[in-house]
Amino acid sequence: MKRYPILLSAIVVLATAVAPAIAKEESVKGIATVNGKSISKNRSDALVSAQTAQGQPDSEDLRKAVREELIRREVLAQEAQKMGLDKKSEIQGQMELARQSVLIGAYMQNYVKGHPVGEDALKKEYEAIKAKLGDKEYSTRHILVEKETEATEIIAKLKKGERFEDLAKQSKDPGSKDRGGDLGWAAPSSYVKQFSDALVKLEKGKYTETPVKSDFGYHVIMLDDTRELKLPSIDEAKPQLTQRLQQEMVERHLLDLRSKAKVN
Repeated sequence: MKRYPILLSAIVVLATAVAPAIAKEESVKGIATVNGKSISKNRSDALVSAQTAQGQPDSEDLRKAVREELIRREVLAQEAQKMGLDKKSEIQGQMELARQSVLIGAYMQNYVKGHPVGEDALKKEYEAIKAKLGDKEYSTRHILVEKETEATEIIAKLKKGERFEDLAKQSKDPGSKDRGGDLGWAAPSSYVKQFSDALVKLEKGKYTETPVKSDFGYHVIMLDDTRELKLPSIDEAKPQLTQRLQQEMVERHLLDLRSKAKVN
């Protein structure tokens, strides 16, 4: 029989969240009985759904593996109850939070399903992103230091012929200092405004001759090259755009509900 990765350690979080949300399980036909207590089909369906959502095919072997896992879980849960662990306040609090999480997830899924993102909204978002990104991307280097005087000294050394890549070793940006200050290709909008404004004014092969101040410190910026920015088509970007708009919609809905809630 093919084995499935449904060990206790792999699904304990999901199962803990799902189980408390199932009400009156005893009234539902069970998949097994452990020491006289029925395990409802609801639990089995929940775990099977979780596995198929991750790419596992729904099969008899999968359902047998889920059944065995639920039996083991029930054995452990019964032992925990014998010890009175379910009566401890912190455990009860965790169970309440888990049940609440399941309800919130179900509500959000239902809300998103009932408020689909329209084509017009997708097109508007796509055009807004295109306008923000512009039509070019830049291959950029920078050296980030804490003090303006340090940046001024670096610029003076560059004017004397020292290599940007060598001077970048004193940068406090750990992500680029060992790569000669290289930030790779990116649209100007990817950077903070002060950095972006200075970058787009540079010519290829030139660097900023005065320090550029941002919230991170002082930058010396060099432009290596530019090229046309190639964006994915709206059809290619549709899944990401849909998710983005759904998240924004849910956040607005949450804020609206919060504003109307009576909190004492």
